[in-house]
Amino acid sequence: MDCRRRAKHAAVLLMATIAMCVSTEGLQAQQGAAIAVTMKDHRFQPAEIHAPANRPLAITVKNLDGAAIEFESVSLRVEKVIASGSAGVVNVRPLAPGRYEFFDDFHQEARGVLVVE
Repeated sequence: MDCRRRAKHAAVLLMATIAMCVSTEGLQAQQGAAIAVTMKDHRFQPAEIHAPANRPLAITVKNLDGAAIEFESVSLRVEKVIASGSAGVVNVRPLAPGRYEFFDDFHQEARGVLVVE
């Protein structure tokens, strides 16, 4: 009986170890990426930003213009008003590879693109 109990205990430990490894891999795959873009003279700088695929994103938008902006993207499903001289963070879900356009809704000539690779 002692042998059975040890085998059962070993099996439970093995299953717990496997579960931890799978759980850790899932967490690593979901680690977020941080990206920064600046608005100056009604232009996004850089106008093209890059991010890894299948990871949540935190896009920091710094507004150096004298007026508020509204960072918006239909394809990203986000919009955020950022006051003059301040910064805001736009959180984006994990994305498939592709190109995602964004713009300033208050000054629509200001446009950029997020390239997810």
